[in-house]
Amino acid sequence: MNKLTADDLIYGYIHGIFPMADADGTLYWYAPDPRAVIPIDTYKPARSLRPVLNKKHFDIRVNADFEQVMRFCSLPRSETDSTWISEEIIEAYTELHRMGLAHSIETYIDNRLVGGLYGVSLGAVFFGESMFHLVDNASKVAFHYLIMTLREQKFELLDTQFINDNVRRYGAIEIPKTDYMKQLKSALRKKARFTEPVLEHLFRNHADDSVTE
Repeated sequence: MNKLTADDLIYGYIHGIFPMADADGTLYWYAPDPRAVIPIDTYKPARSLRPVLNKKHFDIRVNADFEQVMRFCSLPRSETDSTWISEEIIEAYTELHRMGLAHSIETYIDNRLVGGLYGVSLGAVFFGESMFHLVDNASKVAFHYLIMTLREQKFELLDTQFINDNVRRYGAIEIPKTDYMKQLKSALRKKARFTEPVLEHLFRNHADDSVTE
């Protein structure tokens, strides 16, 4: 099998599939049915997170260290856990990042990367891939600002692939694969941009308002 490339990833996402690596590095493509998505318009930060956001405990950056975010996400969560993010996957997504189609939102304390997430942006769809945290709330804050960006830029679909307890806390739901494919095709036809200047604008003008509702 040929090495995974950025073009392979683009083709896969457009057709509703995505890769994951097995423990030995073998790549498999998945198309879950049902599919997990997070409704962008209905997300609200947990009440316990609002003081953290208002205190601005974290420095938020975008695309400052994409590959390192992926490497932190690739670390096993426990001694018995394995990772689906292989070196081949890291290289392909980093290539996609250089093309301007994969992005990371990162949280820092004293210039130290302590949390973040990454995903792929195509049309008005953001495909969330993985997140990590080294301190409490670091990934939750990154996700909050992801949602703010998607709302401001009029993204229509936030794909989170599989349902689990982690994505449920952010409001993830499951929809039939047929419904997902209809939403995917519609959102891919739209144009939306995921850029750092826009994110900085959001932080400056809307951060406080978004957590005091």
